[in-house]
Amino acid sequence: MDHFTLRDGALHAEDVALDAIADAVGTPVYVYSNATLRHHVQVMRDAVTGLGVGPDGPLIAFAVKANPNGAVLATLAREGLGADVVSGGEIARAVAAGIPPAKMVFSGVGKTADEMRQALAVGVGQFNLESEAEAEMLSVVAVAEGRTAAVAYRINPDVDAGTHAKISTGRSDNKFGIPYAAAPAAYTRAAALPGLHVQGVAVHIGSQLTDLAPLEAAFDRIGALIATLRGAGHAITTADLGGGLGVPYDRSLPAPPSPADYGVMVARATKGWDTRLIFEPGRVIVGNAGALVATVIRLKDGVDSPFVIVDAAMNDLLRPSLYDAWHDIRATRPNGETAAVNVVGPVCESGDTFATARIMDAVAAGDRVAFMTAGAYAAAMASTYNSRPLTPEVLVDGDRWAVVRAREPIEAMIAREQIPDWLV
Repeated sequence: MDHFTLRDGALHAEDVALDAIADAVGTPVYVYSNATLRHHVQVMRDAVTGLGVGPDGPLIAFAVKANPNGAVLATLAREGLGADVVSGGEIARAVAAGIPPAKMVFSGVGKTADEMRQALAVGVGQFNLESEAEAEMLSVVAVAEGRTAAVAYRINPDVDAGTHAKISTGRSDNKFGIPYAAAPAAYTRAAALPGLHVQGVAVHIGSQLTDLAPLEAAFDRIGALIATLRGAGHAITTADLGGGLGVPYDRSLPAPPSPADYGVMVARATKGWDTRLIFEPGRVIVGNAGALVATVIRLKDGVDSPFVIVDAAMNDLLRPSLYDAWHDIRATRPNGETAAVNVVGPVCESGDTFATARIMDAVAAGDRVAFMTAGAYAAAMASTYNSRPLTPEVLVDGDRWAVVRAREPIEAMIAREQIPDWLV
């Protein structure tokens, strides 16, 4: 569900026409709907309320990697969400947006000693460890800082999530977590390390999941592991179930399971665990809340289908090039006609292709299009390739809107670089 609708022949974000934003800010531009963000937070909260144990209920820790924009994070902070962070930069962004550090979980396979010190200093609630070497480093850092780090091990359950290979994280050949069979011994060693407080287990098997069965299989393994660890004397009080719920990019395909469906499965899978549950939703919160608006530069003849060349490119929206991902593409002022076209950007790569032989709204030079479901892993992965400025971002709230990240002029990009004296 989203708040991008056609009104009087024009595509709107809530009560603001996308063309009005494009006229003022230029294109390409990301536009986010505050109402959609809040709606999906409530849908997720409704799905997991009452699960697990503890007076505070489950912790919903938004995956900052999905969309780290400060205004988006501030919206989610006001809704009471925590944060799943994977870098020192994400910790700083979440703190600046008002998310309490105690509601953060620090994930990621490559935490540095400096990032560990930063997380300890602000009071991050839990470190999700990904290796025994990481546990040993954190122990040294925590002791040196005179602090205790609450930790969980991320478990690799060797479960295939059935998603794209580049966003599958729970198979034995993936880089994430420790092997399931190695977990009991790893917990024993971690419990003996000074500066660590072993409190939980964590699992995350992939992103854009469209089937709950792999998740339930992973959770079944985690439930058995919790029993084993408790039998060995470990007080396991938290279980981080990760995120990964898919969203409907291509409406012609069956819809992914809903958060409500997910909640029913989690209740069944975690019955009797007696832990506080942690969830790390990202895409399911912000995916449908964003659109990338672009202008058609020109049409060009092709062998089979004409090329629609737009001013957005793979540096602005990488997912189609990286994952062969689908984004619905709509004209902001559709004329009722359709055409089969190839939609491409201006970057000098054949991979700068958004759609091939796509039947979509017919457009002409100067028209605008919106790439839908572009709130997650979109602006977050943008770059300045081909010396193209990072795409500005706009947040809409009802009939008002604001630029929440401005387009950086090329002069500012050049000014950040320094030419050594011996080249002047």
